[in-house]
Amino acid sequence: MPNARGPRAPLTRGTRAVAEGVAERIDRLPVTRTQRRATVAVGLGLFFELYEVFLTGVLSGVLVGEFGLTKAQLPLVLASTFIGMFLGALVLGRVADRFGRRGAFLLNLCVYSFFSLFGAFSINAVWLVGSRFLVGIGLGAELPLADTYLTDLLPARRRGRYIAWAYTIAFIGVPVVGFLAHWLAESTLFGVAGWRWMFGIGALGAFIVFLLRRELPESPRWLESVGRTEEAEKIVARLEDEARDEPAEPAEPARAVPSHAVTTTAPASRAHHVRPTGVRALMTHPYNRRTGMMVVFHIFQTIGYYGFGTMVPLVLAAKGFPISESLLFTGLTYLGYPVGSALSLPLVERFERKYLVVASGLAMAVFGLAFGFSNSMLPIIAFGFLYTAVSNVFSNAYHIYQAEIFPTHLRSTASSGTFALSRLATGAMPFVLVPVLNDAGVGALFAIMCAAMVVVAIDITVLGPRTTGRRLEVVNN
Repeated sequence: MPNARGPRAPLTRGTRAVAEGVAERIDRLPVTRTQRRATVAVGLGLFFELYEVFLTGVLSGVLVGEFGLTKAQLPLVLASTFIGMFLGALVLGRVADRFGRRGAFLLNLCVYSFFSLFGAFSINAVWLVGSRFLVGIGLGAELPLADTYLTDLLPARRRGRYIAWAYTIAFIGVPVVGFLAHWLAESTLFGVAGWRWMFGIGALGAFIVFLLRRELPESPRWLESVGRTEEAEKIVARLEDEARDEPAEPAEPARAVPSHAVTTTAPASRAHHVRPTGVRALMTHPYNRRTGMMVVFHIFQTIGYYGFGTMVPLVLAAKGFPISESLLFTGLTYLGYPVGSALSLPLVERFERKYLVVASGLAMAVFGLAFGFSNSMLPIIAFGFLYTAVSNVFSNAYHIYQAEIFPTHLRSTASSGTFALSRLATGAMPFVLVPVLNDAGVGALFAIMCAAMVVVAIDITVLGPRTTGRRLEVVNN
């Protein structure tokens, strides 16, 4: 793993011009072959991340029977992955800002691939919970690292669309896990229980993505931010060589970047004073307002977004559908995830992302309530599909947005640190939502989800900056 703590060049007028040049040159480029390849490699990694995230919830009914779980034990099984993800996001997000995006990407893939395979051999509930917790540590920073890396690498006018493409690839994994559970969960293959095969599939997929990501370049913006400008220049020069084979695109009107906004080449002896890093920097002006906004956002969006995905198999069981039917309905409902992600492609660059997050979040509240009060097959599938579809317009918009509103030297720490709260909230959620479902019913459960999305909409409307189509250096000036 490269050492990001080596000597840095002095902050002079010349190095400031070079620093500006790296970002501006990336933003002038059309999307190149390397950037498209990075989008696919990141999308495939996210595919298996989401596969793992939804896996335990989808298999919850099967695992209850396999290990004889009680109602008190089930929330711990559901929460274990997310508690691990909270810790993983905190640690690996900071690693990416200190040692590089690429190294953190490879480390998290190694961790969750190994422990997903380890979990396939679970012989009791303790083994299962422990393995899912360790899988979560590897998974924790995958989404914010993906947002950070692609935001660093892609030009301003195309970053929204290409990040949405990565998530469209990723969200195919959600119905895949639903349909695989329907086909495999209650059966055996070569004498091995189907749910164990599903854990092994996740491990194998992560290993394949590891091999693909080894070929990706480091983020030029990150290299330049730690004083490794020569390496950054080489990568940008390679992108420019590839761009000669791409159609020319009109340049974005230039906007001056004040010298105080350039934060990438301070000498090591002065960095502590000139450019605070880590959590301390997120608590100071001008980023404390945005940090507070994202803390509120992630705590409450979790209830609406992951609450639905995690709880829907249990909701369908509570409505009286047997496991085989509920898994089929779940798979059909989950088709909305990739469809919604694809629908976001023309929207994330056409509309201001701040307002796209707000509008789609409110639509989730409406469709969630309709799903909660549906009791027959057709409306359950229809409203479930609509909910998941609009939730992925919401998801894609906010994943792009959360990485745009922080500068390069804080981008991974901020995205992963605030996103970690969503994992902690998701870990706590089964202990709250499962009792609500058992004691107060489906209607109360979806009323809570609806209220959470209204809080999210107010938070972003009041505190969120505009970002769509703007240079990162301007957004974070």
